[in-house]
Amino acid sequence: MQGSKKNIRVAILGIGNCCSSLYQGLHFYKNNTECTGLMKKDIGGYLVENVEVVLAFDVDKRKVGKPLKYAIVEKPNCTPLFLSMEKMEDGPIVKMGTIMDGVCEITNSNTSNFSPDETFILSDEPEIKKEEMVSLLIDNKIDILINYLPVGSQKATEYYAECCIESKTSFLNCIPVFIASDPSWEQKFVDANIPIIGDDMKSQFGASVLSQMIQELAILRGHKVKCHIQRNIGGNTDFLNMTDKSRVQSKKISKENVLTSQDKINNVSSNTFFHAGPSEYIAYYKDNKIANFHVELEGFMGSPVVLDAQLSVYDSPNSAGVVIDAIRYLKVARELGLRGSLRGPSSFTQKSPPVQQTLANSIQECNDLANRKINDTLKPQTQHYIVAQNLNKN
Repeated sequence: MQGSKKNIRVAILGIGNCCSSLYQGLHFYKNNTECTGLMKKDIGGYLVENVEVVLAFDVDKRKVGKPLKYAIVEKPNCTPLFLSMEKMEDGPIVKMGTIMDGVCEITNSNTSNFSPDETFILSDEPEIKKEEMVSLLIDNKIDILINYLPVGSQKATEYYAECCIESKTSFLNCIPVFIASDPSWEQKFVDANIPIIGDDMKSQFGASVLSQMIQELAILRGHKVKCHIQRNIGGNTDFLNMTDKSRVQSKKISKENVLTSQDKINNVSSNTFFHAGPSEYIAYYKDNKIANFHVELEGFMGSPVVLDAQLSVYDSPNSAGVVIDAIRYLKVARELGLRGSLRGPSSFTQKSPPVQQTLANSIQECNDLANRKINDTLKPQTQHYIVAQNLNKN
């Protein structure tokens, strides 16, 4: 397919490292014949250059009121610039969002023992009201609202999800607050005829997708997995936020969903020891994440197999490489009249989708959507359905 002349109009919640990498990437690949690092150049006729950031929201005084281009390099952001500033458009002026539970004591500079360069300095601008947010989404013809709020932002995420429902805006939920995977929430989006993708973004070549493939490969090759341990260290605000144990539980659940799902998909009953989650915050690492894997297997005749491995990645570009595709899947789904949580794209791009799939099955559904083909799995989502009775049984 050739690129579309229409733009995909997006709004972004949380102008942190992930937003920085996404915004850089939009300009890096714009009119660039070099596609290394992209999973798909064309999705349903949409190229990367068709994605336009129209609205941006944050609560840090160093970002609110500034053009997006300049906000993405403000502290506490620490991801590298892979593109020079002069090659990026100014972008929209960052507006004040709502705080609610988006900032905890550890990441609030007023209450934290960490430096202001590592934490949020809250803006004293008035927080956005729900009716104002809904109006902005409608008036600016926003197709997709991307949720990059900190892990643990339950109330704030639900607030913005409601704004999407009222404004008929698709929701791309990149954090482990369970919306797309919650039947009651999905039903609200079905009733509003809106497609969504979630929950908790699964990086392009990150710890979760590697653990998924290791687990899937071991099972397919006839091995019993005795234990699968994944430990992560990082130095960005995401890792600092997750040192608050009250906020990290949903992340641990989400990461372990990736591991346990492969057993369920393959009907494997086992007493495997699973552990996956953020382990430590070390500021020195900044946006560089170090993931360590320890997997113990039983192979032929019970012979032991042990895998120890380490992965080093920049966390935020790794996420942007997935989000740039999820945006386009959602836009195509909107045009095809799909509604509710997109099964294949959610499974391919997120840790906690409504239905876990094998990598091959999720890729097939993504490919069909990229070619604007409504397959048998997608067909029920062209009509109104009751979530609890239908798709979640698939």
